[in-house]
Amino acid sequence: MNAISCKLQVLAQETLAPDIRRLVVQWQDPRHEPHAGQFYMLRAWAPEATPILSRPISVHDFDNQSGALTFLYQVKGEGTQKLAALQPGQTLTVTGPCGNGFDAVALAGQYKKIAVVGGGIGTAPLLLLCKQLCRAGVRPDLYVGFRDEPYGMEAFVPWCHTIHLATDSGAHGHHGLVTDLLDAANYDVVLTCGPMVMMRGVAKLCAAAGTPCLASLEKKMACGLGACLGCTCHTKVGPRTVCKDGPVFQAEEVFD
Repeated sequence: MNAISCKLQVLAQETLAPDIRRLVVQWQDPRHEPHAGQFYMLRAWAPEATPILSRPISVHDFDNQSGALTFLYQVKGEGTQKLAALQPGQTLTVTGPCGNGFDAVALAGQYKKIAVVGGGIGTAPLLLLCKQLCRAGVRPDLYVGFRDEPYGMEAFVPWCHTIHLATDSGAHGHHGLVTDLLDAANYDVVLTCGPMVMMRGVAKLCAAAGTPCLASLEKKMACGLGACLGCTCHTKVGPRTVCKDGPVFQAEEVFD
């Protein structure tokens, strides 16, 4: 799927937590419908502003009827601060959809018991994944971990068979790691996105159980199209770019 670059109008911007925003834009090209796990390069800009690189933000949700394209992101630096300042009616530059994503239809056709595991802002691409799996005939079990207060979980309820929650602080759900809750042997495949240490733990559990695992990696990117090689990661089959070869990889390729 070829990425396109265009300016899109902001439909809504919502604060879910002190540093977490949900941004909705109007996508205009039905020929380039995003899939779960793909991302877009987003850049808020003004003629008088200092140019900055676009920021890779994964697709949180997509409505193929209205064209509403939703991103869930964490405000960290100048680029995401500019995104957070956008108001409805304003525009931003968007390039995408980028990356290979999860093939939910193929996964649902091959596996019947699917676990989806996320941590923190790594839960962002998992909503569309759960939706697409459910629509393809498999309602997944969701495992999510947060430091303290969870956010955005209500949107997952219609699309998941069960939801298992863990928090570092013990404020909600299990007091501990989300991997404490996962028995990989109960599943035909596990799909994960979140902090590297969490995904490494998920991959280890899956390897021990002989359960296939797909992991969506996050890496700083400059172009998002595989041209600059700035997001190259080392895998068991050699160097791969997260933006073009990924962000979704077989866990056994990227984790020892």
